[in-house]
This record gives sequence, structure tokens and C-alpha cells, in this order.
Amino acid sequence: MEKSGLKGRILFRGVNNINLDAKGRLAIPTRYREELMGSCASQLVVTVDRDKCLLVYPLPEWEEIERKLVRLPSLNKQAKRLQRLLIGHATECEMDGQGRVLLSAPLRDFAGLNKKAVLIGQGNKFELWDEEVWNARRDEWLNEESLEDLDDLAPELGSLSF
Repeated sequence: MEKSGLKGRILFRGVNNINLDAKGRLAIPTRYREELMGSCASQLVVTVDRDKCLLVYPLPEWEEIERKLVRLPSLNKQAKRLQRLLIGHATECEMDGQGRVLLSAPLRDFAGLNKKAVLIGQGNKFELWDEEVWNARRDEWLNEESLEDLDDLAPELGSLSF
């Protein structure tokens, strides 16, 4: 996690194996807690993703996404679906004093979350996956992609070197 040159934004990165407790709470890894407390007063928004995981946004980041979603053309079928999924499932959550976040049963059910989960930093947000599903999808993606496929990358990614 580091501040980027873009308005001092926080970038979340890394893979974190975590456990949900019996009440459906997840403990945000310690390395993110202080920054989340300072940048969004522990206010988070959790919503669904088409890949059957959950997206966890600091409230200010979510509000920016939500403003863009609301402005999409209401007669566009795909835009309407996206609004229904993302805004319709958006749930405000607050980290408690121990850094835990209570996930609603509908959100846990959507992502198939039981006990073992994986929290993945994605820049301005986190993805939350069931551990087994994450491991299977990650392996699938690694097997699908080969270095020969890099020619098919979007033009914006063509200048990346790694």
C-alpha cells in the first residue's frame, strides 16, 4: 500500500488469506487498517462483481464510482444492468475497533464465502474471494494466458515492461 502521485490516493496491493468468523465478519489486515481509518473514517462499501467475488471500496472511492454509474444512459440495457448489480448490491459497512467488517448474508451468499477467503488489493479497492474459487480462477487465468498472447493486449498496455 502506498500513496500514488494521483491526489495522494492510496493504492492497495497484495494477496491476503483471511478467515471469516461465525458471524460473517472479516478482519481487514493490519497493514491497511490505519490508512482506512484515516482516509475514509473506517467507512467502506461492499458490492458484487460479475466474477462472483465482492468488491470492497473505501467510501470516497465508491462515491466516485457511483457518480459515474448514475450518469450512464438509463436507456442503455448494459448500463442499466451494471447499475442494478453494482449500486443495487452496494452495502455500507464500517470497520469496528478490531478492524472487522460485517458482511451481510446476501453478499456472502453471492460470493460463496464461508470460512476461508482471499482479500486482493486492486489499487483503489479490494476484491474478496472464496479461497477455493480464487485458487481455481487464478490457476485458470495463468493457464489461459501465455506470453504469446501479449500481442493482443489493449494499446494502453503495450508499453508495459515487466
